Amino acid sequence: MDSRTEPAEQEPETVSGRPDTPARPPLARELLLVVGLFLVYKFGRQLANGHTGEAFRNAHRVWDAERFLRLPGEGSVQDVLLRGDSLVHIANTYYATVHFPATLLFLVWLYVRRPRYYVWARRILAALTAAALALHLAFPLAPPRLLDAAHLVDTAQKYGPSVYAAKPATDSMANQFAAMPSLHFGWALMVAVGLIVATSSRWRWLWLLHPLLTLFVIVGTANHYWLDALAAAALLGVALAVIRLPRPARSRIVRRSAGAAPATEGATAPALPARPPLPTREPVAAAASSSTTATSAPAPATALAASATTSAPIPSVSGADR
Repeated sequence: MDSRTEPAEQEPETVSGRPDTPARPPLARELLLVVGLFLVYKFGRQLANGHTGEAFRNAHRVWDAERFLRLPGEGSVQDVLLRGDSLVHIANTYYATVHFPATLLFLVWLYVRRPRYYVWARRILAALTAAALALHLAFPLAPPRLLDAAHLVDTAQKYGPSVYAAKPATDSMANQFAAMPSLHFGWALMVAVGLIVATSSRWRWLWLLHPLLTLFVIVGTANHYWLDALAAAALLGVALAVIRLPRPARSRIVRRSAGAAPATEGATAPALPARPPLPTREPVAAAASSSTTATSAPAPATALAASATTSAPIPSVSGADR
């Protein structure tokens, strides 16, 4: 017997002709949704502008908390970048240009190649961004490059390129007091997690280099504190715990013998032959009874001889015979 397996039936949301491939959401709707979420986030961050005094007070609190927790100083990372102008320029370019394009390419790739994971990843990013926006409004925070107590260099202003204005008060395009949490790190970490989950290559763990490099850049350029990255990782962990990964389709295994024709849709499986009834014990008992009867009955000749002997009279002896 040779056992073969048949693939699982397609789920209701799968595309016809492509097993185990869920239908993609409408492209126009997704574009409007992603662009709308981005605009809400960009304009929502502007609401935290103008809280200069509170932002710097929170910056001193965060700086003191890191020293209390004995976290390494951000200056030790920046010293590595300041060893060469080219390295600082590359780090500033990475900070300014990789953040949004990398996340957008991640979503586009999932939409085209892994639609089962696309909606899940988009929901995670939306939840993470919404939580970050709420924290930006509730806890405005000046970055370490603006904090005098940190003694750090504003690498973007000194070496370029920079995405921020020289003075936060005159910056109408970005909110420089939205340091915590760091969405640069949060989005980069989600990109790595999503690619690790959606792919099966043994090299997929190398995607973790993206958030590690991002962490090195955002700290080395003095745009974020260590705690900014930790806060983003915590928010992402909560989002991943609440928004679960979609379950893969269950496989159904059907075994059949070699040479048998594959079952067609709607066909009924052939019925198994009926099991023959077990023989009863009545014939055996009847045979035993007949054998006993035949053995106990005397033969006819023997029976007649015995009867004649029993019934014959005994002759008497007279006196003449004496």
